[in-house]
Amino acid sequence: MSRVAGFETEPSTPRVRLRESANKDLPLNGGWWPRSDDPVAELPGLIMALDELGDGIVTRLLLHRPSWSSHPARLGVAGRVVTVGYFTTQPLNLLIAMRDSYGWRLDLLTVPPGTPEDVAELALEQASSDDNQVPAQFLLAGVEASKQ
Repeated sequence: MSRVAGFETEPSTPRVRLRESANKDLPLNGGWWPRSDDPVAELPGLIMALDELGDGIVTRLLLHRPSWSSHPARLGVAGRVVTVGYFTTQPLNLLIAMRDSYGWRLDLLTVPPGTPEDVAELALEQASSDDNQVPAQFLLAGVEASKQ
């Protein structure tokens, strides 16, 4: 029997910001700033927040492997199991959430824990902007450069 991480863990309240428009031509749907690099502590709260958007529940996440301290393949969230994939080819600072609904996905900038608050807030603001054209792997570096 395989182990499912997270069933005993109280989810954290996620720092997440989503854009209002449903424009699928934009590279990001918003941003998320986890408090740590522990997926068991951080992902359940995010998943539950995304579930509240309606039209189904999150069933799968794709993450940049080197950004996380552990790599559980399955997380227990709200009485169900969510599959998590970690890839070295996944763009840096990108999380992809998928639902059981056909074709539904959200691409979120993931601001690394420990990022200074002013940089993180500006990055979340840009990622959730209805006119943002910058992909996740470039957005944070651009925000950090603008703050110097």
